[in-house]
Amino acid sequence: MITLTTTEELAAFRERAKGKPYVTVDTEFLRERTYYSKLCLVQLALPSDAIEDAVLLDPLVDGLSLEPLYDLFRDESIVKVFHAARQDLEIFFIEGGVFPKPLFDTQVAAMVCGFGEQVGYETLVRKISRLPLDKTSRFTDWSRRPLTDAQKTYALADVTHLRGIYEHLSAELAKTGRHAWVEEELEVLTTPATYIVEPSEAWRRAKTRTNSGKFLAVVRELAKFREIYAQTRNIPRNRVYKDDAMLELASTKPVNEQDLSRSRLLLREARRGDIAEGILKAVKAGLETDPANYPKVKNGQEKLQVNPALSDLLRVLLKAKAENVGVAQKLVAPVADLDVIAAGGRNVPALRGWRNEVFGADALRLCNGEIALAAKGNQVKIVTL
Repeated sequence: MITLTTTEELAAFRERAKGKPYVTVDTEFLRERTYYSKLCLVQLALPSDAIEDAVLLDPLVDGLSLEPLYDLFRDESIVKVFHAARQDLEIFFIEGGVFPKPLFDTQVAAMVCGFGEQVGYETLVRKISRLPLDKTSRFTDWSRRPLTDAQKTYALADVTHLRGIYEHLSAELAKTGRHAWVEEELEVLTTPATYIVEPSEAWRRAKTRTNSGKFLAVVRELAKFREIYAQTRNIPRNRVYKDDAMLELASTKPVNEQDLSRSRLLLREARRGDIAEGILKAVKAGLETDPANYPKVKNGQEKLQVNPALSDLLRVLLKAKAENVGVAQKLVAPVADLDVIAAGGRNVPALRGWRNEVFGADALRLCNGEIALAAKGNQVKIVTL
């Protein structure tokens, strides 16, 4: 097993990659104790059985530059293959300001090819490569050095098996003409906005049942302070305070540290010092917000006048359509989108692009009373009215 520890070695691998059709990529990282992921290892493999074409890259070595890797990512003649790429892409975007292009995500491709929802890498190795996968090092601390041979073997397998999986799924997509479906899905993964959390918008992550403008204004300010504090100190946002504590604070509206001491959910260290000061300022700012500037919940589900019978019919239609084309139902339309459609909403992904061809157009016809559904044996048939 080869581990690259210098910029020169990485540059040499970059040269080997030139002219190759694809490179498989995976990462190992830690995020339990930080806001941003700490990149601990990068695994790379080219389409060959040569030992030097499947390598580990140690980004924790002092003096090593990842620029040759980023140069490889920018080379649009080489497909960059990941499995469940989102967290990997976030790391490379935050650290290097780069997205690997063109991108292929085997998890997305597997869903398009009928392997089910959110199919795991281990499942694909078993079903496509027909090989066992050793996962004993799954929960290891990848920041500790030196890495053991077992860790290295485990890490390298994540990209060597990925080669066969990619070639199989790519061939299936070519056969069905669905490459464009996968590309459409991957657009969001290579959009900077996917990974940039604006502190002023962080409140939207909080799950609350109330639409009170004043309450949401306080939540917005508390979430904004927490996000800025966590980002600047590179600590998890839950280490500042958790969502349930934030909602409690928005409800009790403390004005001094004595009020904070009565909180049931606030962490002890958040009841004094910088965090306590930030909380009190945030609550005050929220209460002083002009009602005209109160935050509003977008497309609040509680406001939807959902026709439950129509929503159930849409579920039946979705199941029939997804089974017919061999695509995971959740990929076509999540349940929430069906309720939006049943309530008259039309601004959902299920009514755009390839999803509209597979499901959306008939969903609207069903809503408009232009078609009905009938059962015939084990199948659901569309009947034109």
